[in-house]
Formats: sequence, structure tokens, C-alpha cells
Amino acid sequence: MSAIPRLLTAAFPFVVSGPSGVGKTELCTALLERLDASARSISATTRPQRPGEVDGESYFFYGSEQFAREREGTGMAEWAEVHGHLYGTPKAWLDAQLARGLTVVLNIDVQGGMKIRARYPEAVLVFLLPPSIEELERRLRGRQTDREEDIQRRLNRALNEMQMLDQYDYAVVNADRAAAVEELLSIARA
Repeated sequence: MSAIPRLLTAAFPFVVSGPSGVGKTELCTALLERLDASARSISATTRPQRPGEVDGESYFFYGSEQFAREREGTGMAEWAEVHGHLYGTPKAWLDAQLARGLTVVLNIDVQGGMKIRARYPEAVLVFLLPPSIEELERRLRGRQTDREEDIQRRLNRALNEMQMLDQYDYAVVNADRAAAVEELLSIARA
């Protein structure tokens, strides 16, 4: 008996990882605008809510104790500490979106990507790369939001994250925004 192929409309986690400054958020937003039956993952976080952010839309804002309970149980599909705050994907929320037939686009770091891979074997993982380390540094500096030590920390972390590239299904170089979006769209549709 031959294996039955997965339906073309099957929902799956679509993980996008890459170094800070590579353009993950911008590309994920553009992808979601064009990808049918999809949803942007909403992370839970312990960081303070910023003006204009809406709980349950921007993030799920958890207190430290609530996050710890969810993390220690089975409440988080993945989680990580980033810049002193905890971030994670609530498993019940992710499972509900997948059950509705929505492909969920997760903009998460490599640690989270590996946790999603372990829990959701059908997940598709894409690693975004800058055209070069020099271009990544230029982009980070161009944001004018980080101190010099933060930029250096982000560049060092980028080099470490890139060592995980072979754990991902696809790599996309973000040299040209439109071309990178088309590549992501092709991967998600395939």
C-alpha cells in the first residue's frame, strides 16, 4: 500500500528564522499578505506592553509566573529568553490555528525553530540570510536604535545562528525584498 500524500491545503507551521536585522518581520508581513489560509503567529512575552500594542493581537502579555507555569507544563510550543525577556508560542493557540486549516507563519529564533521541528514534524523551516555580514552590519547601524555593544552582540549572535543553517529545510538570501518574498511564497505553496 502506498503512502497517501498530504493534502495540498494541509496547514503546517512555517518557521522563518535569521539574524537580527535580516528583514524577518518585513518579509513575514509581505508573505502573509499574499499567502492564502495563513495566520501570523502571536507570541507570548514577559516584556512590558508598549503603547499601541494590543494583548492577543500584538502579543499575549504574560506575567513571569504565568509564563513559567506555561513553560514548565505543556503550554508552550517553543520559548526562549531574548534580551532579558521571555518569548514563546502558546501551544493551544498554535494548535487551534492549524486545526482551522491555517498555515501559521512563525518569526522566531533558531532555538524556537528547533523546538517547533521536534514537536511538529510537518513544519517547514526557512533560514533568512543577509547578502553578507557587512550588509547585515550596515542594516543594523541604519536602524539607529542600538548602542555599539548591542550591534556587536547582534553580529556575534548572527554568526552563531548561521551555524544552524543545515538544520533548516531552505535558505533564502534577502538581497532583494521582492525576490525574497517570492521565494518564501514559492516555498510555502510547495
